[in-house]
Amino acid sequence: VVAEGWNVSVNGAAVPEGRPYLHKGLAVTWPGDWVAVASSLGVRVAWDRRLAVTVTVEPELRGGTWGLCGTYTDDPADDFVRPDGDIAAFAAAFGNAWKVP
Repeated sequence: VVAEGWNVSVNGAAVPEGRPYLHKGLAVTWPGDWVAVASSLGVRVAWDRRLAVTVTVEPELRGGTWGLCGTYTDDPADDFVRPDGDIAAFAAAFGNAWKVP
């Protein structure tokens, strides 16, 4: 799923604004001014199409996530786990560790 401004596409095919999309466990919806993407894996990402992003995961995924959204353990000590498994001392170092080319 690619979202750029007011344009959303799935595998290169445009999803018209306001029209829900559902295919193979992936749903794109338009709650208010937001666009939301939910997967059958139990992850939902919502974006206000400007700056705000929210990520919600099902309780069954507790302790089974990693990356920029954290480990979902409710333990602040492991909030900044880098891809190599070490803990970053600062938020900026954590975010930079997850950059992709």
